[in-house]
Amino acid sequence: MTMTAEEHKARSARSYKLLLWFAMMSMTMMFAGLTSAFVVSKSREDWLKDFQMPMAFFYSTITIILCSVTFHLAKKAIQKDNRKATTNYLLLTLGLGILFVYLQFTGFQQVVQSGYYFTGAESNITTTFLYVVTIVHLAHLFGGLISLLIIIYNHFKQKYNASQTLGIELGAMYWHFLDFLWVYLFLFLYFFK
Repeated sequence: MTMTAEEHKARSARSYKLLLWFAMMSMTMMFAGLTSAFVVSKSREDWLKDFQMPMAFFYSTITIILCSVTFHLAKKAIQKDNRKATTNYLLLTLGLGILFVYLQFTGFQQVVQSGYYFTGAESNITTTFLYVVTIVHLAHLFGGLISLLIIIYNHFKQKYNASQTLGIELGAMYWHFLDFLWVYLFLFLYFFK
């Protein structure tokens, strides 16, 4: 029994999505481990009970939520074969993603300006956890930015249309995951002091 091109395309799409789901589940387990370590470390005597999250992290949270919205709109636009809107939404997502990274580093700077350090003799466990969790998330976000650049490149090469949206769909899935993950981490770090 031979497989049609359409069946092969559908099977490939399911395989790629399944691989992405496995990758996202493994990342979830890693962050579950980090947040568990955070919970255990909270009982230490040197834990900062009055530490305040930097304002830049509030703004970065709003920014990454907007990234998810614009990526979703890009996916919807390509499904309607609206190439111009897809281009605009993809570029807007890239700009917001870069703004998110900038705001994260601004947040680090605000923490240091408040007299707290992430590493070294003057550091403490609270800010070190904040740093590690945020840097690990940023590492995954850099992967998302690279995939977004590839999606934008492929879009300009006209590889996507209403019947071929897999790359944008996978990128949007990953970006939504990063969004959800950061919102979870932010709320966890903000409320679990």
